[in-house]
Amino acid sequence: MQDKISMGLNRTGLKASPLIADELLEQFDLQDDVPAPAIDVHALRRAYREDAEPVGSVPPPASLKGVFGAAKEALSGNRMHVLLDKLGERLAYERAGVRLYEAMLDKIVDAPDLPPGLTIQALREIRDDEAAHFALLSDAIERLGGDPTTQTPCADVTGVQGLGLLQAMTDPRTTTAQGLQTLLAAERIDTVSWELLVSLVDGFGHDDLASEFSRAYARELEHEERVRGWLAAAVNERAFGEPEPKSS
Repeated sequence: MQDKISMGLNRTGLKASPLIADELLEQFDLQDDVPAPAIDVHALRRAYREDAEPVGSVPPPASLKGVFGAAKEALSGNRMHVLLDKLGERLAYERAGVRLYEAMLDKIVDAPDLPPGLTIQALREIRDDEAAHFALLSDAIERLGGDPTTQTPCADVTGVQGLGLLQAMTDPRTTTAQGLQTLLAAERIDTVSWELLVSLVDGFGHDDLASEFSRAYARELEHEERVRGWLAAAVNERAFGEPEPKSS
């Protein structure tokens, strides 16, 4: 498999410039005699937090069914808007997941060789699962009387978090193995978040959603395991020139 990573003229480490490194470390020693900065960074950040507006809000139910459902939950002490916020989060993440796998497909389309097991068809299957999970979540929000087109606070935050993953994937310098590492990070977040969502809908007593979401969670676990296997094979091939030995 073609490997873009090789030994070269990398001078980012201290040991590459020992004389200058010694001078730099001497400056650190001198810092002990320098008075503390006048600005209290922790106090400054606390002031920003106190003045900050919330990331967003969850709108009221978009239908009479939603209004009655939220009122019923409120009588039991449950907060339906928390569930809708987390559903909106997963909806946004699954949409981003489709885009992430599309970017990975684009990355490997011209790759001369791929790690064992990794194929365009296998990636497309996972991408299609992500799209199916997006549709499942959209339908679930509708069934609870919400609006799936709303960007909830948690959806907003997860969108920002996912930007780094997409940037790493679409960077033309990153390799297939680095793309797989990015997918594995995304899948790990996804599996843990689906596990939490299953527990949440179960707590609200939505047995039908809990069953459907449990199946989606099982599929996400499969995604994570497959990507982990591809990554292990890719790294082993780069390091030793052969795929990872299969465990007995």
